[in-house]
Amino acid sequence: MTNNVRTRFAPSPTGYMHIGNLRTALYAFLFAKSQKGSFVLRIEDTDQKRYVEGATRVVYETLKAAQIQHDEGPDIGGNYGPYTQSERKDIYKKYALELVDKGHAYYCFCQKDGSENSEASKEGYNRHCRNLSKEEVQSNLSADKPFVIRQKMPLEGETSFNDLVFGEIAVENKTLDDQILLKSDGLPTYNFANVVDDYLMKITHVIRGSEYLSSNPKYILLYRAFGWDIPSYIHLPLIVGKNDDGTVSKLSKRHGAVSFQDLINDGYLPSAINNYISLLGWSPKSEKEIFSMEELIEAFSLNGINKSPAIFDYQKLDWVNSEHIKLLPFETFSSMAFPYSKVEKTNLAHKWNELAVILQPRIHKFSEIPALIHFLHQLGNYSVELFINKKNKSTLETSTDILTKALETVKHIGSWEVNALNISFTELSEKNDLKFGQLMWPVRIALSGLAVTPGGATEIMSIIGKEESKRRLNLGLKMIQNH
Repeated sequence: MTNNVRTRFAPSPTGYMHIGNLRTALYAFLFAKSQKGSFVLRIEDTDQKRYVEGATRVVYETLKAAQIQHDEGPDIGGNYGPYTQSERKDIYKKYALELVDKGHAYYCFCQKDGSENSEASKEGYNRHCRNLSKEEVQSNLSADKPFVIRQKMPLEGETSFNDLVFGEIAVENKTLDDQILLKSDGLPTYNFANVVDDYLMKITHVIRGSEYLSSNPKYILLYRAFGWDIPSYIHLPLIVGKNDDGTVSKLSKRHGAVSFQDLINDGYLPSAINNYISLLGWSPKSEKEIFSMEELIEAFSLNGINKSPAIFDYQKLDWVNSEHIKLLPFETFSSMAFPYSKVEKTNLAHKWNELAVILQPRIHKFSEIPALIHFLHQLGNYSVELFINKKNKSTLETSTDILTKALETVKHIGSWEVNALNISFTELSEKNDLKFGQLMWPVRIALSGLAVTPGGATEIMSIIGKEESKRRLNLGLKMIQNH
Protein backbone atom coordinates (compact mmCIF):
# COMPACT_ATOMS: atom_id res chain seq x y z
CA MET A 1 0.00 0.00 0.00
CA THR A 2 1.07 3.57 -0.59
CA ASN A 3 0.75 6.41 1.84
CA ASN A 4 -2.35 7.82 0.09
CA VAL A 5 -4.70 5.33 1.75
CA ARG A 6 -7.77 7.17 3.01
CA THR A 7 -10.47 5.59 5.16
CA ARG A 8 -13.47 7.13 6.85
CA PHE A 9 -15.90 6.66 9.69
CA ALA A 10 -19.31 8.13 8.94
CA PRO A 11 -21.72 7.72 11.87
CA SER A 12 -25.25 9.07 12.03
CA PRO A 13 -25.82 11.19 15.18
CA THR A 14 -28.67 9.08 16.49
CA GLY A 15 -27.51 8.32 20.04
CA TYR A 16 -24.85 6.25 21.76
CA MET A 17 -21.89 4.56 20.07
CA HIS A 18 -22.79 0.91 19.53
CA ILE A 19 -19.99 -1.66 19.75
CA GLY A 20 -20.43 -2.46 16.05
CA ASN A 21 -19.96 1.20 15.11
CA LEU A 22 -16.93 1.48 17.34
CA ARG A 23 -15.35 -1.57 15.71
CA THR A 24 -15.93 -0.04 12.27
CA ALA A 25 -14.21 3.17 13.39
CA LEU A 26 -11.38 1.22 15.00
CA TYR A 27 -10.68 -0.95 11.94
CA ALA A 28 -10.82 2.05 9.59
CA PHE A 29 -8.42 3.91 11.89
CA LEU A 30 -6.05 0.96 12.34
CA PHE A 31 -5.86 0.24 8.62
CA ALA A 32 -5.25 3.88 7.68
CA LYS A 33 -2.55 4.28 10.32
CA SER A 34 -0.92 0.93 9.50
CA GLN A 35 -0.51 2.23 5.93
CA LYS A 36 0.61 5.74 6.97
CA GLY A 37 -2.65 7.04 5.51
CA SER A 38 -5.46 9.35 6.65
CA PHE A 39 -8.55 8.62 8.73
CA VAL A 40 -11.54 10.88 8.08
CA LEU A 41 -14.55 11.54 10.33
CA ARG A 42 -17.76 12.50 8.55
CA ILE A 43 -21.12 13.12 10.22
CA GLU A 44 -24.01 11.72 8.19
CA ASP A 45 -26.97 13.71 9.51
CA THR A 46 -29.25 13.76 6.46
CA ASP A 47 -31.95 11.74 8.24
CA GLN A 48 -33.21 14.59 10.39
CA LYS A 49 -36.04 12.49 11.84
CA ARG A 50 -33.52 10.24 13.58
CA TYR A 51 -31.24 13.06 14.70
CA VAL A 52 -30.63 13.11 18.47
CA GLU A 53 -29.55 16.35 20.13
CA GLY A 54 -26.02 16.05 21.51
CA ALA A 55 -25.27 12.83 19.61
CA THR A 56 -22.48 14.45 17.57
CA ARG A 57 -20.75 15.39 20.80
CA VAL A 58 -21.05 11.74 21.89
CA VAL A 59 -19.22 10.73 18.70
CA TYR A 60 -16.36 13.15 19.39
CA GLU A 61 -16.07 12.17 23.05
CA THR A 62 -16.20 8.45 22.32
CA LEU A 63 -13.52 8.58 19.64
CA LYS A 64 -11.30 10.70 21.91
CA ALA A 65 -11.73 8.34 24.86
CA ALA A 66 -11.06 5.37 22.58
CA GLN A 67 -7.84 6.97 21.25
CA ILE A 68 -9.22 6.93 17.70
CA GLN A 69 -7.93 10.25 16.42
CA HIS A 70 -9.22 11.47 13.05
CA ASP A 71 -7.04 13.51 10.70
CA GLU A 72 -9.95 15.40 9.14
CA GLY A 73 -13.46 16.10 10.37
CA PRO A 74 -16.12 18.67 11.24
CA ASP A 75 -14.29 19.81 14.36
CA ILE A 76 -10.78 20.11 12.89
CA GLY A 77 -11.46 20.72 9.20
CA GLY A 78 -9.41 19.47 6.27
CA ASN A 79 -9.06 19.85 2.52
CA TYR A 80 -12.33 18.14 1.57
CA GLY A 81 -14.96 19.73 3.83
CA PRO A 82 -17.55 20.43 4.93
CA TYR A 83 -17.51 17.13 6.81
CA THR A 84 -21.14 17.29 7.95
CA GLN A 85 -23.62 16.15 5.31
CA SER A 86 -26.35 18.67 6.14
CA GLU A 87 -23.85 21.39 5.18
CA ARG A 88 -23.27 19.78 1.74
CA LYS A 89 -26.86 19.97 0.47
CA ASP A 90 -26.05 21.90 -2.73
CA ILE A 91 -23.31 19.45 -3.63
CA TYR A 92 -25.68 16.48 -3.68
CA LYS A 93 -28.29 18.27 -5.79
CA LYS A 94 -25.67 19.09 -8.42
CA TYR A 95 -24.63 15.44 -8.74
CA ALA A 96 -28.20 14.13 -8.66
CA LEU A 97 -29.10 16.44 -11.57
CA GLU A 98 -25.99 15.26 -13.41
CA LEU A 99 -27.28 11.70 -13.21
CA VAL A 100 -30.67 12.82 -14.52
CA ASP A 101 -28.93 14.48 -17.49
CA LYS A 102 -26.98 11.29 -18.16
CA GLY A 103 -30.11 9.14 -18.05
CA HIS A 104 -29.12 7.26 -14.90
CA ALA A 105 -31.71 8.93 -12.66
CA TYR A 106 -35.15 10.49 -13.01
CA TYR A 107 -37.64 12.83 -11.36
CA CYS A 108 -40.35 11.04 -9.40
CA PHE A 109 -43.50 12.99 -8.53
CA CYS A 110 -45.38 10.13 -6.83
CA GLN A 111 -46.81 10.82 -3.38
CA LYS A 112 -47.02 8.49 -0.39
CA ASP A 113 -50.80 8.84 -0.19
CA GLY A 114 -52.00 5.47 -1.45
CA SER A 115 -53.19 6.89 -4.76
CA GLU A 116 -52.57 5.35 -8.17
CA ASN A 117 -49.31 7.23 -8.36
CA SER A 118 -48.22 6.15 -4.91
CA GLU A 119 -44.57 5.22 -4.64
CA ALA A 120 -45.50 2.46 -2.20
CA SER A 121 -46.89 -0.93 -3.19
CA LYS A 122 -46.61 -4.49 -2.00
CA GLU A 123 -43.75 -5.07 -4.39
CA GLY A 124 -42.08 -1.73 -3.70
CA TYR A 125 -42.09 1.36 -5.90
CA ASN A 126 -43.86 0.68 -9.21
CA ARG A 127 -41.52 2.89 -11.31
CA HIS A 128 -44.50 4.97 -12.41
CA CYS A 129 -42.38 8.03 -13.22
CA ARG A 130 -39.43 6.21 -14.76
CA ASN A 131 -40.56 6.76 -18.33
CA LEU A 132 -42.26 10.16 -18.13
CA SER A 133 -41.64 12.27 -21.21
CA LYS A 134 -39.53 15.40 -20.98
CA GLU A 135 -42.70 17.41 -21.50
CA GLU A 136 -44.47 15.72 -18.57
CA VAL A 137 -41.44 16.22 -16.34
CA GLN A 138 -41.17 19.88 -17.28
CA SER A 139 -44.89 20.43 -16.78
CA ASN A 140 -44.71 18.96 -13.26
CA LEU A 141 -41.62 21.02 -12.41
CA SER A 142 -43.29 24.19 -13.70
CA ALA A 143 -46.30 23.43 -11.52
CA ASP A 144 -43.96 23.16 -8.51
CA LYS A 145 -45.00 19.59 -7.83
CA PRO A 146 -42.82 18.10 -5.11
CA PHE A 147 -40.43 15.44 -6.32
CA VAL A 148 -37.64 13.09 -5.42
CA ILE A 149 -34.86 11.94 -7.70
CA ARG A 150 -34.52 8.18 -8.15
CA GLN A 151 -31.73 6.03 -9.49
CA LYS A 152 -32.64 4.30 -12.76
CA MET A 153 -31.53 0.75 -12.18
CA PRO A 154 -30.76 -1.54 -15.14
CA LEU A 155 -33.54 -4.10 -15.50
CA GLU A 156 -31.41 -6.92 -16.88
CA GLY A 157 -28.05 -8.52 -16.21
CA GLU A 158 -26.19 -8.47 -12.91
CA THR A 159 -23.88 -6.23 -10.96
CA SER A 160 -20.84 -7.75 -9.27
CA PHE A 161 -18.04 -6.49 -7.07
CA ASN A 162 -15.11 -7.93 -5.16
CA ASP A 163 -15.18 -7.49 -1.41
CA LEU A 164 -11.78 -7.88 0.28
CA VAL A 165 -13.34 -10.07 2.98
CA PHE A 166 -16.31 -11.84 1.36
CA GLY A 167 -14.87 -12.15 -2.15
CA GLU A 168 -16.80 -11.88 -5.41
CA ILE A 169 -20.48 -11.01 -4.96
CA ALA A 170 -23.02 -10.71 -7.79
CA VAL A 171 -26.63 -9.50 -7.65
CA GLU A 172 -29.28 -9.66 -10.37
CA ASN A 173 -30.20 -6.11 -11.36
CA LYS A 174 -33.91 -6.92 -11.53
CA THR A 175 -33.87 -7.35 -7.73
CA LEU A 176 -32.68 -3.76 -7.19
CA ASP A 177 -35.28 -1.07 -6.60
CA ASP A 178 -35.04 2.42 -8.09
CA GLN A 179 -33.82 3.90 -4.83
CA ILE A 180 -34.34 7.53 -3.93
CA LEU A 181 -31.16 9.61 -4.25
CA LEU A 182 -32.48 13.06 -3.39
CA LYS A 183 -35.47 13.50 -1.09
CA SER A 184 -38.22 16.07 -1.53
CA ASP A 185 -36.58 18.33 1.07
CA GLY A 186 -33.45 18.49 -1.09
CA LEU A 187 -31.40 16.34 1.27
CA PRO A 188 -29.79 13.15 -0.05
CA THR A 189 -30.47 9.65 1.16
CA TYR A 190 -27.66 7.85 2.94
CA ASN A 191 -26.98 5.61 -0.04
CA PHE A 192 -26.42 8.54 -2.39
CA ALA A 193 -24.60 10.88 -0.04
CA ASN A 194 -21.98 8.36 1.03
CA VAL A 195 -21.04 7.60 -2.59
CA VAL A 196 -20.69 11.28 -3.51
CA ASP A 197 -18.81 12.08 -0.32
CA ASP A 198 -16.49 9.08 -0.55
CA TYR A 199 -15.56 10.13 -4.08
CA LEU A 200 -15.07 13.83 -3.30
CA MET A 201 -13.13 13.06 -0.12
CA LYS A 202 -10.89 10.63 -2.06
CA ILE A 203 -11.72 7.64 0.16
CA THR A 204 -9.75 4.65 -1.10
CA HIS A 205 -11.08 1.95 1.24
CA VAL A 206 -14.64 1.76 2.54
CA ILE A 207 -14.83 -0.28 5.75
CA ARG A 208 -18.28 -1.01 7.15
CA GLY A 209 -20.57 -3.73 8.54
CA SER A 210 -21.71 -6.68 6.45
CA GLU A 211 -25.32 -5.44 6.71
CA TYR A 212 -24.44 -3.11 3.82
CA LEU A 213 -23.40 -5.94 1.50
CA SER A 214 -26.83 -6.15 -0.10
CA SER A 215 -26.82 -2.41 -0.85
CA ASN A 216 -23.37 -2.39 -2.37
CA PRO A 217 -24.43 -3.12 -5.99
CA LYS A 218 -26.41 0.14 -5.89
CA TYR A 219 -23.23 2.00 -4.92
CA ILE A 220 -21.27 0.26 -7.66
CA LEU A 221 -23.84 1.31 -10.25
CA LEU A 222 -23.65 4.91 -9.05
CA TYR A 223 -19.87 4.95 -9.40
CA ARG A 224 -20.16 3.53 -12.91
CA ALA A 225 -22.89 6.01 -13.83
CA PHE A 226 -20.59 8.89 -12.87
CA GLY A 227 -17.55 7.24 -14.45
CA TRP A 228 -15.67 7.34 -11.16
CA ASP A 229 -13.04 4.93 -9.81
CA ILE A 230 -14.59 2.49 -7.37
CA PRO A 231 -12.96 2.28 -3.92
CA SER A 232 -12.00 -1.02 -2.28
CA TYR A 233 -14.75 -2.46 -0.09
CA ILE A 234 -14.19 -4.26 3.20
CA HIS A 235 -17.34 -5.54 4.87
CA LEU A 236 -16.97 -6.66 8.47
CA PRO A 237 -18.60 -9.76 9.97
CA LEU A 238 -21.64 -9.45 12.21
CA ILE A 239 -21.15 -9.18 15.98
CA VAL A 240 -23.51 -11.53 17.83
CA GLY A 241 -24.32 -12.13 21.48
CA LYS A 242 -25.08 -15.33 23.37
CA ASN A 243 -28.74 -15.92 24.24
CA ASP A 244 -29.91 -17.65 27.41
CA ASP A 245 -30.83 -20.78 25.44
CA GLY A 246 -27.32 -21.12 24.01
CA THR A 247 -28.14 -19.70 20.58
CA VAL A 248 -26.68 -16.48 19.22
CA SER A 249 -28.30 -13.41 17.66
CA LYS A 250 -27.28 -9.92 16.64
CA LEU A 251 -25.77 -8.12 19.62
CA SER A 252 -28.40 -6.05 21.44
CA LYS A 253 -29.12 -4.64 24.89
CA ARG A 254 -30.60 -7.93 26.07
CA HIS A 255 -27.05 -9.32 25.96
CA GLY A 256 -25.73 -6.63 28.32
CA ALA A 257 -23.78 -3.43 27.79
CA VAL A 258 -23.51 -2.84 24.05
CA SER A 259 -22.30 0.75 23.84
CA PHE A 260 -18.86 2.14 24.52
CA GLN A 261 -20.19 4.38 27.29
CA ASP A 262 -22.07 1.48 28.94
CA LEU A 263 -18.82 -0.47 29.11
CA ILE A 264 -16.92 2.52 30.50
CA ASN A 265 -19.63 3.01 33.14
CA ASP A 266 -19.31 -0.67 34.01
CA GLY A 267 -15.64 -0.20 34.82
CA TYR A 268 -13.83 -1.26 31.65
CA LEU A 269 -10.75 0.60 30.41
CA PRO A 270 -10.91 2.23 26.95
CA SER A 271 -7.64 0.52 26.01
CA ALA A 272 -9.10 -2.87 26.95
CA ILE A 273 -12.35 -2.23 25.07
CA ASN A 274 -10.31 -1.34 21.97
CA ASN A 275 -8.13 -4.39 22.41
CA TYR A 276 -11.08 -6.75 22.79
CA ILE A 277 -13.16 -5.21 19.99
CA SER A 278 -10.18 -5.43 17.64
CA LEU A 279 -10.32 -9.22 18.08
CA LEU A 280 -14.03 -9.40 17.15
CA GLY A 281 -13.55 -10.41 13.54
CA TRP A 282 -9.80 -9.95 13.18
CA SER A 283 -7.05 -12.45 13.97
CA PRO A 284 -3.47 -11.31 14.54
CA LYS A 285 -0.71 -13.38 12.96
CA SER A 286 0.73 -14.27 16.37
CA GLU A 287 -0.73 -15.80 19.54
CA LYS A 288 -0.54 -12.39 21.21
CA GLU A 289 -3.88 -11.17 22.58
CA ILE A 290 -3.04 -8.12 24.69
CA PHE A 291 -2.27 -5.05 22.59
CA SER A 292 -1.71 -1.35 23.12
CA MET A 293 -3.05 0.98 20.42
CA GLU A 294 0.47 1.33 18.97
CA GLU A 295 0.83 -2.45 18.84
CA LEU A 296 -2.58 -2.82 17.17
CA ILE A 297 -1.58 -0.35 14.46
CA GLU A 298 1.62 -2.27 13.82
CA ALA A 299 -0.09 -5.68 13.73
CA PHE A 300 -3.31 -4.84 11.88
CA SER A 301 -3.87 -6.14 8.35
CA LEU A 302 -6.97 -6.61 6.21
CA ASN A 303 -6.18 -10.25 5.44
CA GLY A 304 -6.69 -11.03 9.13
CA ILE A 305 -10.40 -10.10 8.96
CA ASN A 306 -12.74 -13.11 9.12
CA LYS A 307 -16.07 -13.77 7.40
CA SER A 308 -17.69 -15.61 10.31
CA PRO A 309 -19.84 -13.75 12.86
CA ALA A 310 -17.91 -12.73 15.96
CA ILE A 311 -19.36 -13.66 19.36
CA PHE A 312 -19.18 -10.95 22.00
CA ASP A 313 -17.94 -12.83 25.06
CA TYR A 314 -18.07 -10.84 28.30
CA GLN A 315 -15.84 -13.35 30.09
CA LYS A 316 -13.13 -12.80 27.49
CA LEU A 317 -13.61 -9.04 27.75
CA ASP A 318 -13.23 -9.33 31.54
CA TRP A 319 -9.94 -11.18 31.10
CA VAL A 320 -8.60 -8.66 28.58
CA ASN A 321 -9.61 -5.82 30.89
CA SER A 322 -7.94 -7.44 33.89
CA GLU A 323 -4.71 -7.71 31.92
CA HIS A 324 -4.88 -4.02 31.02
CA ILE A 325 -5.60 -3.12 34.64
CA LYS A 326 -2.48 -5.01 35.73
CA LEU A 327 -0.43 -2.96 33.25
CA LEU A 328 -1.50 0.36 34.77
CA PRO A 329 1.04 2.25 36.88
CA PHE A 330 -0.07 1.80 40.49
CA GLU A 331 -0.74 5.51 41.01
CA THR A 332 -2.98 5.53 37.94
CA PHE A 333 -4.88 2.46 39.07
CA SER A 334 -5.30 3.83 42.58
CA SER A 335 -6.77 7.13 41.40
CA MET A 336 -9.04 5.49 38.81
CA ALA A 337 -10.34 2.83 41.19
CA PHE A 338 -10.91 5.08 44.22
CA PRO A 339 -14.26 6.57 43.07
CA TYR A 340 -15.63 3.05 42.56
CA SER A 341 -14.56 1.92 46.03
CA LYS A 342 -16.94 4.21 47.93
CA VAL A 343 -14.53 4.29 50.89
CA GLU A 344 -14.07 8.06 50.87
CA LYS A 345 -16.23 8.71 53.93
CA THR A 346 -15.46 5.48 55.77
CA ASN A 347 -12.79 4.33 58.21
CA LEU A 348 -11.12 2.52 55.28
CA ALA A 349 -10.25 5.73 53.42
CA HIS A 350 -6.82 6.02 55.06
CA LYS A 351 -6.13 2.41 54.10
CA TRP A 352 -6.97 2.91 50.41
CA ASN A 353 -3.44 2.43 49.08
CA GLU A 354 -3.13 -0.89 50.91
CA LEU A 355 -6.48 -1.91 49.49
CA ALA A 356 -5.51 -0.80 45.98
CA VAL A 357 -2.35 -2.95 46.12
CA ILE A 358 -4.53 -5.96 46.90
CA LEU A 359 -7.17 -5.16 44.27
CA GLN A 360 -5.07 -4.31 41.20
CA PRO A 361 -3.92 -7.85 40.36
CA ARG A 362 -7.29 -9.38 41.25
CA ILE A 363 -10.16 -7.43 39.68
CA HIS A 364 -11.62 -7.78 36.19
CA LYS A 365 -13.30 -4.37 36.14
CA PHE A 366 -13.66 -1.41 38.48
CA SER A 367 -17.36 -1.95 39.12
CA GLU A 368 -16.54 -5.18 40.98
CA ILE A 369 -14.77 -3.29 43.76
CA PRO A 370 -17.72 -2.39 46.07
CA ALA A 371 -18.92 -5.99 46.28
CA LEU A 372 -15.37 -7.32 46.73
CA ILE A 373 -14.58 -5.10 49.70
CA HIS A 374 -18.01 -4.92 51.34
CA PHE A 375 -16.94 -7.45 54.00
CA LEU A 376 -14.26 -5.01 55.15
CA HIS A 377 -16.97 -2.52 56.07
CA GLN A 378 -19.34 -5.02 57.59
CA LEU A 379 -19.00 -8.71 58.41
CA GLY A 380 -22.07 -10.47 57.06
CA ASN A 381 -23.79 -13.57 58.35
CA TYR A 382 -21.98 -16.70 57.23
CA SER A 383 -22.18 -20.45 57.68
CA VAL A 384 -19.94 -22.22 60.16
CA GLU A 385 -19.48 -24.87 57.45
CA LEU A 386 -17.02 -22.51 55.73
CA PHE A 387 -14.42 -23.46 58.32
CA ILE A 388 -14.41 -26.97 56.90
CA ASN A 389 -12.00 -27.29 53.99
CA LYS A 390 -10.67 -30.60 52.75
CA LYS A 391 -7.71 -29.16 50.84
CA ASN A 392 -6.38 -27.36 53.91
CA LYS A 393 -7.35 -30.23 56.26
CA SER A 394 -9.53 -27.78 58.15
CA THR A 395 -12.30 -29.07 60.43
CA LEU A 396 -14.39 -27.42 63.13
CA GLU A 397 -12.13 -29.02 65.74
CA THR A 398 -8.87 -27.80 64.14
CA SER A 399 -10.40 -24.39 63.54
CA THR A 400 -11.29 -24.06 67.21
CA ASP A 401 -7.72 -24.77 68.19
CA ILE A 402 -6.22 -22.46 65.56
CA LEU A 403 -8.52 -19.51 66.34
CA THR A 404 -7.76 -19.85 70.05
CA LYS A 405 -4.02 -19.72 69.33
CA ALA A 406 -4.46 -16.90 66.80
CA LEU A 407 -6.25 -14.75 69.38
CA GLU A 408 -3.43 -15.33 71.85
CA THR A 409 -0.85 -14.47 69.18
CA VAL A 410 -2.44 -11.16 68.11
CA LYS A 411 -2.35 -9.93 71.70
CA HIS A 412 1.43 -9.80 71.48
CA ILE A 413 1.87 -8.32 68.01
CA GLY A 414 3.14 -4.75 68.25
CA SER A 415 3.31 -3.52 64.67
CA TRP A 416 0.06 -4.12 62.80
CA GLU A 417 1.63 -4.12 59.33
CA VAL A 418 1.38 -7.04 56.92
CA ASN A 419 5.06 -8.00 57.22
CA ALA A 420 4.90 -8.11 61.00
CA LEU A 421 1.67 -10.10 60.91
CA ASN A 422 3.16 -12.55 58.43
CA ILE A 423 6.21 -13.10 60.62
CA SER A 424 4.08 -13.76 63.71
CA PHE A 425 1.74 -16.19 61.99
CA THR A 426 4.61 -17.95 60.20
CA GLU A 427 6.20 -18.55 63.61
CA LEU A 428 2.84 -19.82 64.92
CA SER A 429 2.49 -22.29 62.01
CA GLU A 430 6.03 -23.59 62.48
CA LYS A 431 5.59 -23.91 66.23
CA ASN A 432 2.46 -26.03 65.71
CA ASP A 433 3.84 -27.99 62.76
CA LEU A 434 1.15 -26.59 60.43
CA LYS A 435 1.39 -25.42 56.87
CA PHE A 436 0.82 -21.67 56.57
CA GLY A 437 -2.30 -22.16 54.40
CA GLN A 438 -3.72 -24.67 56.87
CA LEU A 439 -3.27 -22.21 59.70
CA MET A 440 -4.67 -19.19 57.85
CA TRP A 441 -7.81 -20.80 56.39
CA PRO A 442 -9.95 -20.55 59.56
CA VAL A 443 -8.38 -17.19 60.40
CA ARG A 444 -9.40 -15.74 57.03
CA ILE A 445 -12.90 -17.25 57.26
CA ALA A 446 -13.41 -15.64 60.66
CA LEU A 447 -12.13 -12.28 59.41
CA SER A 448 -14.21 -12.22 56.23
CA GLY A 449 -17.03 -14.76 56.34
CA LEU A 450 -16.12 -15.60 52.72
CA ALA A 451 -14.53 -18.55 50.95
CA VAL A 452 -12.82 -16.24 48.46
CA THR A 453 -11.43 -12.82 49.29
CA PRO A 454 -9.19 -10.24 47.64
CA GLY A 455 -6.04 -10.63 49.69
CA GLY A 456 -5.04 -13.02 52.42
CA ALA A 457 -5.78 -13.04 56.13
CA THR A 458 -2.87 -10.85 57.22
CA GLU A 459 -3.70 -8.26 54.55
CA ILE A 460 -7.30 -8.18 55.77
CA MET A 461 -6.14 -7.81 59.37
CA SER A 462 -3.86 -4.93 58.46
CA ILE A 463 -6.73 -3.08 56.77
CA ILE A 464 -9.51 -3.58 59.34
CA GLY A 465 -7.21 -2.98 62.31
CA LYS A 466 -6.29 -4.82 65.50
CA GLU A 467 -9.47 -4.39 67.53
CA GLU A 468 -11.82 -5.33 64.67
CA SER A 469 -9.61 -8.32 63.86
CA LYS A 470 -9.79 -9.54 67.47
CA ARG A 471 -13.56 -9.02 67.50
CA ARG A 472 -14.06 -11.08 64.34
CA LEU A 473 -11.73 -13.87 65.45
CA ASN A 474 -13.62 -14.11 68.75
CA LEU A 475 -16.95 -14.15 66.91
CA GLY A 476 -15.76 -16.98 64.65
CA LEU A 477 -14.57 -19.01 67.63
CA LYS A 478 -17.92 -18.58 69.43
CA MET A 479 -19.84 -19.58 66.26
CA ILE A 480 -17.95 -22.88 66.14
CA GLN A 481 -18.31 -23.50 69.89
CA ASN A 482 -22.05 -22.83 69.72
CA HIS A 483 -22.52 -25.06 66.67
